[in-house]
Order: sequence, then structure tokens, then C-alpha cells
Amino acid sequence: MTSTGTGSTTSVVVERRVAASPGRVWEAITDLRDMPRVLSGVQRVEVLTPGGFDVGTRWRETRRMLGKEATEEMTVTECEPPDRYVTVAESHGMRYVSELTLTPAGEGATRLRMTFSARPAGGRAPGFAARLLARFGAKAVAKALTKDLSEIANAVESRA
Repeated sequence: MTSTGTGSTTSVVVERRVAASPGRVWEAITDLRDMPRVLSGVQRVEVLTPGGFDVGTRWRETRRMLGKEATEEMTVTECEPPDRYVTVAESHGMRYVSELTLTPAGEGATRLRMTFSARPAGGRAPGFAARLLARFGAKAVAKALTKDLSEIANAVESRA
């Protein structure tokens, strides 16, 4: 896990080796309807767009984090199957960007990497809450993302 804070942007990077091909991992991380079964932190997912997973796909994801339930609307802004995708969400004056990258890691294995960044939306200066999140929230975010990657790996590897 790495965590950086530059100016008003905070980024967290976590990665994990998964004992499955990139194609199988891609299927798992883009199956939005199955997400609440795979990720224990996700309570509900409501897919808002028809069709498959691609640029423009939108969904509402309700998570339980730090003892509270929060719903965010996610939009896929970049999609390069089965290598990477990027989502964006804006909430409470912040812009959140998540990038999932898959790279082959030997015979039948994948390196799954997630980069999460948060910065004030619209170029505004960060408020007190945003500065607090940047300072203390990065550890909580890294812990949650590490758990997500572990649960994805367990789900994919158990299907083998």
C-alpha cells in the first residue's frame, strides 16, 4: 500500500496477486450485480445504464464504511478490457477517481492494482473535512481497498 498527498489530492494505491487469468479477474470486477455478494462492504448496487460494462456505465453503490452507510454514483470514464478501467464519483464537494489495472503475473495469475484518489471538485481549495480525510482517511481507505482486493481474489480463486 502506498499513500500520497500532493496539494489538495490524496491518493492510495493497493495491489494483490490473484491466482486467476486477467480475463477471469476482469469478469469478476465488472459484474456489478454480483458485487454485493463478492464485497462484504457493499450493501447494494443499482445499475443505472443498460448494456454491458463500458465507458458511460453508471451505477449507485451503497457501502458501509466507518460504521456509516453511504451511496455514491459511479461512472466509468475509461475502459480497456481486460486491462483497466477508471470510474469517477462526485460527492460532498469532492471528486473521487478509482482505477483498476490488471497485468499478467505469471502462469494463470494476475496482478490486480487499485488506485484511489480524492480531491476537491471544481478546483476549490480543500475544506477542513477534506484536509482531515487526506490526513487520517487514507489509512481507512487503504484498509477498505485491501479488503476489497482480498475478497475479489477469494471469490475468483474459489471459482477455479
